[in-house]
Amino acid sequence: MPIIEYDTYKQKLSAMEPELQKLSAALNLDSARHEIARLEAEAAVDGFWNDRENSQKVLQRTKQLQNKVARYDRLVGQWEDLTTLVEMAIEEEDDSLLEEVTESYTALESAVEEANLATLLSGEYDANNAILTFHAGAGGTEAQDWCQMLYRMYTRWAERHGFTYQIMDYEDGDEAGIKSASISIEGENAYGYLKSENGVHRLVRVSPFDANARRQTSFAALEVMPDLPDDNSIEIRPEEIEMQVFRSSGAGGQHVNKTSSAVRLIHLPTGVVVSCQTERSQFQNRDNCMRMLRAKLMEMKAQQHAEKISDIKGVQMKIEWGSQIRSYVFMPYQLVKDTRTGYETSNVNGVMDGDLDGFITAYLTANAVGELKK
Repeated sequence: MPIIEYDTYKQKLSAMEPELQKLSAALNLDSARHEIARLEAEAAVDGFWNDRENSQKVLQRTKQLQNKVARYDRLVGQWEDLTTLVEMAIEEEDDSLLEEVTESYTALESAVEEANLATLLSGEYDANNAILTFHAGAGGTEAQDWCQMLYRMYTRWAERHGFTYQIMDYEDGDEAGIKSASISIEGENAYGYLKSENGVHRLVRVSPFDANARRQTSFAALEVMPDLPDDNSIEIRPEEIEMQVFRSSGAGGQHVNKTSSAVRLIHLPTGVVVSCQTERSQFQNRDNCMRMLRAKLMEMKAQQHAEKISDIKGVQMKIEWGSQIRSYVFMPYQLVKDTRTGYETSNVNGVMDGDLDGFITAYLTANAVGELKK
């Protein structure tokens, strides 16, 4: 019986070879390798480091391309190793290798699927880290608890993918949950994947805060922006910023530093407001505020076709029924459904534990072929 299974895996691996070749073409790896060589030659020229801004751009681009090529080369290496293992198992009729072959093929198949997904990321900032800002909707404790559940869901997603996250701002709820929070998620293509999550999220459940156990609908909004480098084209003049220093508020616990180092920045031309209170240093909090402000202004710049700047300033979506991008139903049945793609799953617990890849894949695929529902 194992010999038959080995033959099946051999056929699957053989069928995967042209898929890997197509993936190489989709990723433009030949072009990437040529660009790496050109950038490395540029970095070797005398005086390269004299232009600090340009040298940083060159190094960032080189690293991005090298990571892209290295990921594909690792995939090919996995495929070659597994093909050799299967052929050896067949030749020696070694039943003991079946478990290893099965596990290795599952991991390879998942890695190829993820690599194919990356080919859908073509936006200018898709490779950047992401800044996520959570806002509880109307409804007090119910909405604030839901906001915290979303916060946990995305931090778990980051951990699942080996990404790291940093708390930039965190305001506790009145009794439970959070009123708002901002985090940066660091990892390759973090913004490219998470941009699909921008919008209002709706929860239907039996309220844990209602003694009569009535069904409750709650809303929270998530704003997703790319984390932009300091040398980005977004220009922020000092005279355009009003800086306010304040003491961290709320219960806070481990999340906030209860000193007067918290910082709020107001961008006077647009009215955009950002705040950060999680670092011990006022300067660190200001730097984080500047990162968030740059990201918000970039988002506004990218949406210059809007009629009024107030339409795109901050989170302007209505956090209420009918405006949601996704519904999470815990009762009377279990279902999570995306209103834009139609993708759904009944594995509510898995989703709340960060299993969002199905939704992200569906969004990127629909977006690539112009089939997103408005």
